[in-house]
Amino acid sequence: MSERLGHKQTAAMFWLMTLAREVSNPELDKIAGFRLTGTAREDLNERHLVASHKQGRCYVHELTDQGWVWCGEELATRTAPPPRAHSTLVPVLYVVVGDMVTYLRRKNMPLADVFMPDTGPAEVDTAEVEDRIRAAYRELASSPRDWVGLVDLRPKLADLSREAVDAVLKALSRSGQVHLVPEANRKTLARADHDAAIRLGGEDNHLISIEVS
Repeated sequence: MSERLGHKQTAAMFWLMTLAREVSNPELDKIAGFRLTGTAREDLNERHLVASHKQGRCYVHELTDQGWVWCGEELATRTAPPPRAHSTLVPVLYVVVGDMVTYLRRKNMPLADVFMPDTGPAEVDTAEVEDRIRAAYRELASSPRDWVGLVDLRPKLADLSREAVDAVLKALSRSGQVHLVPEANRKTLARADHDAAIRLGGEDNHLISIEVS
């Protein structure tokens, strides 16, 4: 059973899960009616459930891998009632979504396969984007699980929107099919490396590894 959080923290976790991307405080306020600030934010950061960083004058938040695990465990909990709330919708929503999580676990499917970011008004075939990523990686990798720079991968996907590519990369990372890590020696990075990086888990990642069959 996951460790229970306060109402505001729980709501923030579920909103970040649903949006499945980085969300700024102003956007969270517009969508959910509150901002993740102060001790509520600091506690989630310290628990490594949410990664937050300053972007301009405001904070931006995103679920970590541990945060995704927490959401799945919280929704799948049937041994304890959900947090008490004024709305009568909360208990039934826990039951409905909890049953969905139970089904996903039976099928061995990660929660990230359900909640993916909206990539815009144009419809994006995520399966096609994934195939393109894997094909580009195979061209660049000298062997399975070889580390390839995103700076080399992105030009091969230049005809796809960056938002669509990043959304699929993050979903694959959460499901464990792709590994994304920062460059250990930051001094070797050029501006192009920084521009090609993908932000995940509160840090910029520059390298990708896929186990190619």
